[in-house]
Amino acid sequence: MRWSKALIPTHKEDPADAETVSHRLMLRAGLIRKLTSGVYNYLPLGWRAIRKVEEIVREEMDRAGCQEILMPVVSPAELWQETGRWGIYGKELWRVQDRNGRFFALGPTHEEIVTDIVRNEVRSYRELPFTLYQIQTKFRDELRPRFGVVRAREFIMKDAYSFHRDDDSLDETYRRMCDAYTRIFERLDLTFRPVEAATGAIGGSTSHEFMVLSDTGESEVIVCECGYAATDERAEGTVRPIETGESPLPLERIDTPDMKTIEEVSEFLGIEPWRLVKTIIYEADGRTVAALIRGDREVNEAKLGMALGADLVVPAGAETIEKVTGAPVGFSGPVGLEGVEIIADHTVEPLVNIVVGGNESDVHLKNVNPGRDFRTTEFHDIALIGRGDSCARCGKELDSFRGIEVSQAFKLGTKYSSCMKATFLDEDGVGKPFVMGCYGLGVSRTVAAIIEQHHDDDGIVWPTSAAPFDVEILAVNVKSDDVRQAAEVLYDELQAAGVAVLYDDRDDSPGTKFKDADLVGLPLRVTVGDRSLKRGVVEARVRRTGEQTDVPRDGAAQEIQRMLAALT
Repeated sequence: MRWSKALIPTHKEDPADAETVSHRLMLRAGLIRKLTSGVYNYLPLGWRAIRKVEEIVREEMDRAGCQEILMPVVSPAELWQETGRWGIYGKELWRVQDRNGRFFALGPTHEEIVTDIVRNEVRSYRELPFTLYQIQTKFRDELRPRFGVVRAREFIMKDAYSFHRDDDSLDETYRRMCDAYTRIFERLDLTFRPVEAATGAIGGSTSHEFMVLSDTGESEVIVCECGYAATDERAEGTVRPIETGESPLPLERIDTPDMKTIEEVSEFLGIEPWRLVKTIIYEADGRTVAALIRGDREVNEAKLGMALGADLVVPAGAETIEKVTGAPVGFSGPVGLEGVEIIADHTVEPLVNIVVGGNESDVHLKNVNPGRDFRTTEFHDIALIGRGDSCARCGKELDSFRGIEVSQAFKLGTKYSSCMKATFLDEDGVGKPFVMGCYGLGVSRTVAAIIEQHHDDDGIVWPTSAAPFDVEILAVNVKSDDVRQAAEVLYDELQAAGVAVLYDDRDDSPGTKFKDADLVGLPLRVTVGDRSLKRGVVEARVRRTGEQTDVPRDGAAQEIQRMLAALT
């Protein structure tokens, strides 16, 4: 491709709204352009990178024995109602109506649709197991899209679904798919780690996420030197209990005008944050509950959902909070709270003389004691585990790192097949629900993750497996007949050999062209200039290392191909 004929709108300055390296460089290098919040156009370079990743994903899915299909983006509400997810998936499910008033969903994932296909087409255990996959645009109406294509409302995903007669068969495919993911990310030259994860709105018994290590990642991963690794939502561990040995003191009412946060109240009273207990009001599958947590900790909503046996747990709105507690947000407390379940983290139980909201505007209560001043429905482990807590496996201190979730695998069991009456006949002639697994991989998010790990101060540093082009030919001065002729010959020879070439034939300053070359970051740059041609060479530079080599003009195409092969 000739740069002069291509749409590659590069920018010298960082965009004001770019929050991460990948977001900044994808905009500056002309890979993407924002259409609206969380929705992006993929320009030629960005789309070529997407296609390179898709090619690797397809190769590894096919190698794992999967079959590619394509399902519709829109699906009728009736399918989602069969599984109950129409009501519990949340506001991220993009709901639309047709001209007849029928409701549809824009697919964030396709468990219902693929299960509908299989229940209508597969009858016998002899047809099992098999795995279907697709690569398709997905939609999730994110509350706060951010980080460019990492957390977007429209994105490209590979989603696969496996169907089995029993758990043993599912386990075998689950391992094979995780192995396929490992090969994909290794081929893309990513540093990653598979970790235990919460199942979330997808459901199921077991899940693993593949995390690409990145300081700007939005996910926190909890790790231990014993080998344990899990997302903070899934991590198991022990929070150090605090026992002061104090005797209970009389309850006191304290005026705390406009003090709603832990920081504000603890500073005002001159106490440590752990002496405050937060009362957070939630909606859990339609019922209102209160969760109590120490002021120095955060509620793990996945754990809270498991404790409550609820599929969907979300913070209650301000109107609900005031209706339940009689006070505005920031002043909720357990004393005198009636008509709701109270679930407390187990670290709250031994506390003495704590501070809680007073269920009255601008009021807190001091010297509150669990058991004496309020009673909980149950105590559970509902706290997020973090760095410094103790590992549940070996007891050692936990550490953490940040990462970008690029894929997730789930053992669904019969969650969807039972709801949708999707069954097969086993060898004994008895109908049984399919045992299912599902396996998602964010294609567009993976491109961003590659850039997060492969960049420097000058721009992107593409690995050869994902680079939009293999080589850039940079003609220093296209007005020179010798330069132009040599560059054209090399361009034609490399293309004829099947090398993907971006030829910078623009009549622009050398400084601009070199800066753009570093910004776009193709694996190999070949500079053709009058000075080098007088020496009978062209200059080849490896983007990743900066290593520069003089390549004889005669036979340059063959030598460049050899250099490319060495980079893969």
